[in-house]
Amino acid sequence: MISIVLAESALELVPSELKHHQSVISHARKLGKLSSEILLDNSWHFAAMKEINNELKRGRPDLVHFLILEATTIPLYQKNEIKLYVHTIDDKVISFGENVHVPKSYHRFAGLIEKLYKEKQVTANDQVLLEIQDKTFSELIDEINPSKVFGFSTKGISSSYEKISADILNDTCLVFGGFQKGHFSDSVEKKFTQMYSVGDESFEGHTVVARMLYEYEKTIFM
Repeated sequence: MISIVLAESALELVPSELKHHQSVISHARKLGKLSSEILLDNSWHFAAMKEINNELKRGRPDLVHFLILEATTIPLYQKNEIKLYVHTIDDKVISFGENVHVPKSYHRFAGLIEKLYKEKQVTANDQVLLEIQDKTFSELIDEINPSKVFGFSTKGISSSYEKISADILNDTCLVFGGFQKGHFSDSVEKKFTQMYSVGDESFEGHTVVARMLYEYEKTIFM
């Protein structure tokens, strides 16, 4: 079973320094929640986010939702060949139980993650479906203890999906950025065995995830 980590994902609750901003308060009221209980979302909180550090890597829960769907709606995941983790920009880690599927509707997904942040676990029939813990990327990798850690970035060594898939062992960890723009932080990059670039252009994250996992699927099932 390989591990997939969406690293530094743009998935977090509204930080304390923004919870009193009018755009955040207004959005929270529409949802019937406190401003500290909702996801930071650039679509709604653009004005507020101008005041925070690392703005371009934050506030895109919709992007993270899309990446999760790409990783969990494929044969690899359905046949238990993937263990998925979401590492967030504020150093939390969401672990997925076996064959867990998140809602395809973004609004339901956002509600699920907000509930997870509040309750720390989402369960059904005594099974833990999702769990969130305070954990750095480095701590997560040490816990997984993979034989190899492959990161994907335009800063990496140029290669192809086919060549990379041939080097994936069944305990390899593949790391994709869970943010819209920018690069992995140094603390993330230093845990990579190798960092790859899979094209001359900057592809959207979901494209890289889908193509990489498809190529690896071919080595397993075809």
